[in-house]
Amino acid sequence: MSEPRGSAGSSGPQARVEVGSPNVGRVVMVASVAAIGGFLFGFDTAVINGAVAAVQKQFHVGPVSLGLAVSSALLGSALGAIIAGRLADRFGRVPTMVMAATTFLIQSFGVAFAFTVYDFSFWRFIGGVAVGAASVIAPAYIAEVAPASLRGRLGSLQQLAIVVGIFIALLTDYAIAAAAGSAESTWLFGLPAWRWMFLTEVIPSVIYLVGALRIPESPRYLVAIGKYDDAKRVLGEVVGGLNLDAKIAEIRKSLKTEHKPRFSDILGGRAGLLPIVWIGIGLSVFQQFVGINVIFYYSTVLWQAVGFTEKQSLIITVITGGTNIVTTLVAIATIDRFGRKPLLLVGSAGMFLMLGTMAYLFAAAPLDAAGKPHLSGGSGPVALVAANLYVFFFGMSWGPVVWVLLGEMFPNRIRASALGLAAAMQWVANWLISTSFPSLAKLGLGYAYGLYALSAALSFLFVWLFIKETRGRELESMTESMAGDRPAVAAAEASP
Repeated sequence: MSEPRGSAGSSGPQARVEVGSPNVGRVVMVASVAAIGGFLFGFDTAVINGAVAAVQKQFHVGPVSLGLAVSSALLGSALGAIIAGRLADRFGRVPTMVMAATTFLIQSFGVAFAFTVYDFSFWRFIGGVAVGAASVIAPAYIAEVAPASLRGRLGSLQQLAIVVGIFIALLTDYAIAAAAGSAESTWLFGLPAWRWMFLTEVIPSVIYLVGALRIPESPRYLVAIGKYDDAKRVLGEVVGGLNLDAKIAEIRKSLKTEHKPRFSDILGGRAGLLPIVWIGIGLSVFQQFVGINVIFYYSTVLWQAVGFTEKQSLIITVITGGTNIVTTLVAIATIDRFGRKPLLLVGSAGMFLMLGTMAYLFAAAPLDAAGKPHLSGGSGPVALVAANLYVFFFGMSWGPVVWVLLGEMFPNRIRASALGLAAAMQWVANWLISTSFPSLAKLGLGYAYGLYALSAALSFLFVWLFIKETRGRELESMTESMAGDRPAVAAAEASP
């Protein structure tokens, strides 16, 4: 593969901007710190699972109030994603990480020591704001710091951190409940076990806070605010020391504007937003509409509903979590080799086949006395294999690749704001899928999984028509995608 071209130079053919060899150890370290925000995302998503029943009994609430209390974190995340871009453009990427870590640390105590379902919901919402902000800043920061040759793999750290956070939260809940006897039982210092489940969020919050205080600011942001010497120093730390002045000039050209980045920069085009922003929103929405969070939020209940025992369902859930981690590692190993678009297409096709299989099995399954489908004979193992293959196809494609693309596909001037809006729509889509599944399940699991299969098929067409490959491209080469209304991730083609 030939070396990407920069955008500095004359109006003729683009000049080549040489950089040195990446400082791999340094860039991996700073990207890993940013990705801890993804860990908080996954941990907060899953830690509630072990505490739901205990919280309901503690506060004597019905299913509707409980559902709103649990889902308040998702709505908070949508708000956090929206405001994160503006905060990042005004104060910087690193200060926004520090604010998110501090907010999440405070909410950990708030949720753990809540007195009523109302303050519990409030603190869950505040925690969601922090998680939503972190989910935006991590991919933006990693994309702006990482050398082009490593950007895909480093950007995938966000998704790896998310799935590891989910897995660790499930194990933590299990360990605390086992040590106390149940989530409702009293444990250390006279506190119920479920409160300790939320207190464990303090540990990753502190690690994230300390780490954020020790990493450099994004060089693209430093150029945007006129701190060129600082930007040159950071670039020298991560990409080496050749032609850094030319690289700074290239970044300055990509940021050409008379004002600092602002949210209104993403407005325009024929539909209110720039075409590239609509594509980012489409990626975010499809990532959720394929139904992945149904597996993570409802898997234990789902498998019990179709005939597996509680113990078997818990084991299946752990296997699914492990599968997600392994397949994310596969994506990290292959994303800079095969590219973003091929992985998305393979993932969409695989998910469509597996979801279609599950839809057929659930629709054809006989109903038990309670009117629920029962997978008998070979149907149960086939459904189990299909579910884990579905997670495999998601984990090696749409899980990590969407976050990588959202971090790199937008031009420098609008990256934070556009990513914030796209991520906010992802949280809204997550909320819609999560809250609608119980109602869809009452109509029939076949209908639910059929709908997700349809979304997977549409996601394939979306990628085929609108996504352009960004592998190996410098961020500054994305600038031309701002021109016109052509729906492309990057208008400039990679050099032959």
